[in-house]
This record gives sequence, structure tokens and C-alpha cells, in this order.
Amino acid sequence: MKQPLPPHYYTLLEELQAIDFVLVELTLYLDTHPNDAQALEQFNQHAQQRQLLAQRYESEFGPLMQFGRSFSGYPWQWWEPPWPWQV
Repeated sequence: MKQPLPPHYYTLLEELQAIDFVLVELTLYLDTHPNDAQALEQFNQHAQQRQLLAQRYESEFGPLMQFGRSFSGYPWQWWEPPWPWQV
């Protein structure tokens, strides 16, 4: 029987989702305000934070994205759920 996921699994996923939301909103804003240096700085800061969180998540729980966007450890990690989009 599979062990339950630790609480910080869900905390990391929630943090990633929140940062993704911010990045989408900033992307939409920057599409119409490309010269807003402050918004661009915020975008880059959040993008860097997301990258660090994703690396932390993947080192503890496995890949987040398929199609070459995330590396897999050995053995192949995509066969074992739960996948991030299932929780």
C-alpha cells in the first residue's frame, strides 16, 4: 500500500500554482505594457522563484512536466501516481 503524501507536498504544489497564476497575469499585463520595467522585474523575480520551487519539488517528489521539460530519475518516474495534476 502506498504511503500518504506528506503535507509539504501539497504546500509546494500550492506555492507553484500561486506563482504560475502571478506569472500568467504578469504576462498578460506585459503583453500590453512591454515597457513597464517594474512589472518586468516582478515577472523575472517570480520566474526565478518558480524555477527554484520546481527544482525543490522535483528533487523530492519527481517530475512536474512531461515532454522533456522535467528530467526523470532512475527508474522512470512517470509510471507512479499521483501526478501533480491529479491532486
